[in-house]
Amino acid sequence: MGRGTTELVDLLVLLGMGAVIPLGLTLIDEPGLARVRRLWPLAAVPGALSLWLPRGGLATGCAALYALGTLALAAHAPVRLARTRSLAPREIAVLTALGTPSVAGLALVAERSGHELLGFDLDILALTVPHFHYAGFTAALVAGLVCRAAPASRAARWAALSVPLGTLLVLAGYFVDDWAELAGAVVLTTGMWLVGLITWRDLRTRTADRPAAALLGTASTVLAATMLLALWWALGEASGIPHPTLTWMAATHGVGNALGFALCSLLAWRRLAPAPTPKPTPKPTPHQHQHQHLEEALR
Repeated sequence: MGRGTTELVDLLVLLGMGAVIPLGLTLIDEPGLARVRRLWPLAAVPGALSLWLPRGGLATGCAALYALGTLALAAHAPVRLARTRSLAPREIAVLTALGTPSVAGLALVAERSGHELLGFDLDILALTVPHFHYAGFTAALVAGLVCRAAPASRAARWAALSVPLGTLLVLAGYFVDDWAELAGAVVLTTGMWLVGLITWRDLRTRTADRPAAALLGTASTVLAATMLLALWWALGEASGIPHPTLTWMAATHGVGNALGFALCSLLAWRRLAPAPTPKPTPKPTPHQHQHQHLEEALR
């Protein structure tokens, strides 16, 4: 990748680390995640710093701190599974969202150290980092939210299954060949288009929150184009037909998914999230009641 493309990819990763994952974590109803959300800057700040340091020991150490944060997030997947004892489609999507950032964290450590992990060159490792922030974490989380909002929809259930499956098939394709990666891209694109269709047709029209509806509409529209680009690129890599370069994919597919889909979707779902129920105020004890009267008398 050229220098401009590398800088653009780094900016997308910064957005994922600093905004997309923290925002997404507020939408996962897992009690144990509260501490991870509070401590996330301790992982995100060194992770961001690693991107701007030259490859070497210091950059690798900063990346390792970020990887530890993603592993802490992934550790909540089995905890959640043990708590819910459910492999319903929306739960599979949420479990995928919790686990996939760790792939990005591992790829970041390898890339910042200059190590071609499992034989993958450094450009592929660098691109794996944003891919598993957006296609891994965000796409799976949004598919799960859509499935939860439309529980009776068979298409929503298929989306909540095919997005995680497609993401994992793309990852497996790295180890097999370009045709296997294309198969993963087809499954992932199908799931994302289902997410976009249900969001546009059903969820967008159901909400009275106009800014949220606009954000959902934007996310759905962007998905139609960005995932078509993903299919074109994967088909070109497998068959050799002309297809966009990595620079163009970063500038179109990457930026569109990061800003138009991920950020817009999460902001919309944050607006639509129910307000936390206030805790009831405990009744004062007789001693506290007398103390309050004393305070009032001294004013």
